[in-house]
Amino acid sequence: MTSLEERWRGVLDGMAEAARKAGRENGSVRLVAVSKFHPASAIAELCRLGQKDFGENYIQEARAKQEELSDLDIRWHAIGPVQTNKAKDVAGRFALLHTLDRAELARAIARRLPEGGAQDELVQVNIGEEPQKSGVRPADLAGLFEELLAQGLISAEGAGLRVRGLMCLPPRCGEGEAARPYFIRLRELRDEMERRFGLDLPELSMGMSGDYREAIEEGATIVRVGTEIFGPRPVKV
Repeated sequence: MTSLEERWRGVLDGMAEAARKAGRENGSVRLVAVSKFHPASAIAELCRLGQKDFGENYIQEARAKQEELSDLDIRWHAIGPVQTNKAKDVAGRFALLHTLDRAELARAIARRLPEGGAQDELVQVNIGEEPQKSGVRPADLAGLFEELLAQGLISAEGAGLRVRGLMCLPPRCGEGEAARPYFIRLRELRDEMERRFGLDLPELSMGMSGDYREAIEEGATIVRVGTEIFGPRPVKV
């Protein structure tokens, strides 16, 4: 067993333990392995072991890896901020976009989907209201949903944009137990949006290497883990 496989299996065990602690079924949480700056060979190794979901922060890097690994059965996730002018590089190319945070981006992606195509999305919430981070403020979340619905930009199924839930990135200091209140808040916001707009928003993307166990205990359906699987991130040059 390689060290990469050992770390990956350790995360899966940690996820299973957290699910049992929360009274949830094993397998109810999806692991997105965050492969930013790591080589395609590491992604290929994990894919052949059974890991299918991989997350990339930078669209250009993701597209290069998609091309290099096109023969593998991989579900790609875009987990970094997307500039509106990059919508053409995102639309229809990722299983899930985690960082929708404005109607302008939704319009740009919708325009670039092929006829009859669909794009699953998560709305990113700036749960810590940090000025340096992307995401819609919690107080503005309902307004964004109202705008998206009024403009016919999202639907529950079929073609077009399909908002599947919410995503958050808590403050860096909020790892482990300190992150729990942010996860609780995101779950509450999801429940509020479902009640208010009659939507089905099953996905909560929250929790990373330092706090994925607490996120699972608070209802995460997707965790995004990088360092604990791949080791320290290589320096980008």
